[in-house]
Amino acid sequence: MANLFERLQTCFPADRSRPFATLPDGAILSYGDLEARSGQFANLLGQLGVARGDRVAVQTPKSIDMLMLYLACLRTGAVFLPLNPAYTAGELDYFMRDAEPALFVCDPAQAETIRPLAEAAGVARVETLGAHGDGTLTLAARDISPAFATLDVADDDLAAILYTSGTTGRSKGAMLSHGNLASNCFTLRDYWQFTAEDVLLHALPIFHTHGLFVATNVTLAAGAALIFQPGFDANAVLDALPRATVLMGVPTFYIRLIKEDRFTRALVAHMRLFVSGSAPLSADIHREFSERTGHAILERYGMTETNMNTSNPYEGDRIAGTVGVPLPGVSIRIADTETGAVLPQDEIGVIEIQGPNVFQGYWRMPEKTAAEFHDGYFISGDLGFIDRRGYVSIVGRAKDLIISGGYNIYPAEVETALDELPQVRESAVVGVPHPDLGEGVVGVVVPVHADFADAAALTTQLADTLARFKQPRRIVFVDELPKNGMGKVQKTVLREQLADSFK
Repeated sequence: MANLFERLQTCFPADRSRPFATLPDGAILSYGDLEARSGQFANLLGQLGVARGDRVAVQTPKSIDMLMLYLACLRTGAVFLPLNPAYTAGELDYFMRDAEPALFVCDPAQAETIRPLAEAAGVARVETLGAHGDGTLTLAARDISPAFATLDVADDDLAAILYTSGTTGRSKGAMLSHGNLASNCFTLRDYWQFTAEDVLLHALPIFHTHGLFVATNVTLAAGAALIFQPGFDANAVLDALPRATVLMGVPTFYIRLIKEDRFTRALVAHMRLFVSGSAPLSADIHREFSERTGHAILERYGMTETNMNTSNPYEGDRIAGTVGVPLPGVSIRIADTETGAVLPQDEIGVIEIQGPNVFQGYWRMPEKTAAEFHDGYFISGDLGFIDRRGYVSIVGRAKDLIISGGYNIYPAEVETALDELPQVRESAVVGVPHPDLGEGVVGVVVPVHADFADAAALTTQLADTLARFKQPRRIVFVDELPKNGMGKVQKTVLREQLADSFK
């Protein structure tokens, strides 16, 4: 049994009337409904000419039907290709030509824009799927038989392609197999002690690894339930928390919840687990959340190409500022960025990963794929170190390393020092051109109080914690940091905005 859907299906409750998802309008989708609805979509894919191995590109708002379409692709052996709704026409043109999907599924409101793009790119068919049960695909599926025999596939057959952000060049399609996804979701289920009694509050997007493969697959692997929300809305999350046992989020979720008066220790006393990922969680927010709620957020580390790699322990010390230890079956090592030599404990280098979670390579980029592996380990591009307890800490992306006056400066170290200051809510640090030093360090700060803008006060406080060459030569105050849909700070944007800082 290699098909991920079949593996998950063995974990569904024996009583198929048990809830899988509570929808925004209060409707309940049972496990029996899930099997039937995904079966209808699977049969429809066949009628539309989608064959095993064909790509199904999907750019729609988050909906339960989008999730059912994902499961249908698993069942038919098609390759699910979710796309961020924020992608522009130019980006879509690239994805269509690169992936050559047999079917493109879009929001009904975007159909007139998408159809000529698809025709020009040679995409044979465009269908629609809306957020509220509307769309040609949704309506057609309702009249089709729910009975479908899930196809047998091999472990290394593709289940999905997820495109990376492309901030350093052409977007790359990371190919993830049924075996990759299965290994990760069952490992996480056991490591985080999920059971059929859990209820996950799902406010993440589902075009991304975190919301699609971690949150959804782990829930299915436990036979658990979801509270399915269209996105993160603080009031909606606060309303739903009393019915949940687990929340998975990005740091922005927790930063916003802390600001809410309703978010109290009593409100979350029954909760079992808060998980954070997709972007670094500052030690300051970790501590503030713990003091407020009595819960220690569990931070983990993953990426598009590998799903999850490490996690702070479910039972044991969840250390602020670290992403925990390698998950069972995953091997992590630290290598010198120049020589590739494996480095000893506590030395900073590039994080390399090996395990059944690691992807099959980049779509139609064999040379790029080969260049990203070193002795069987995937070169993550993340810089970090492993301490004496085996905990992994990430200090930044290799491309974000700042070299100022010949010294290497890791942005995460400076950000940590800034975030610990009482006046700072969150920060980002970038290097921009400097006439004497090559690059100068700029700190971008979101203050706790909007009227605070005393850069000198912050610099004075940093004097005892950072060497002079690491300290920001300029501090800029902003209302908020530019972030993508998963809460990652867009440092490319900051570098462009601040490029003239030292001219």
